[in-house]
Amino acid sequence: MNGSTLRGTLERLGVTASYSRPRVSNDNPFSEAIFRTCKYRPDFPADGFESLEDARAWVHRFVSWYNTEHRHSGIQFVTPEERHSKQDLEILAKRELVYGIAKAQHPERWAASTRNWEPLGAVWLNPEAPSTVEEK
Repeated sequence: MNGSTLRGTLERLGVTASYSRPRVSNDNPFSEAIFRTCKYRPDFPADGFESLEDARAWVHRFVSWYNTEHRHSGIQFVTPEERHSKQDLEILAKRELVYGIAKAQHPERWAASTRNWEPLGAVWLNPEAPSTVEEK
């Protein structure tokens, strides 16, 4: 498929092309990030799905794993479920304690301080600029 054919197909289907970053394949970094996470799962079907039902079942399992098992670096390596249920506070406190004990027992293993396990405040997917927040 070449570009003009794809563009024509998108227009015919009522899809408006995004021109925010022309000629860049990863126009939406958030959707690209989740696509990458999907594709790097060991159970992702390299040859595609057999049917729409198979695709839906896989996505359902993926979403469950993503929210209940996958530890996210952006929220201190806890799961979204742990974060939303506020279990992250206890988990992070235990990690702080374990790291502190480990550093006290083997200080030669750390060149600096241990990882910061402080609970995070609000987390935003696309935070507003500080000047915009102050104006509101």
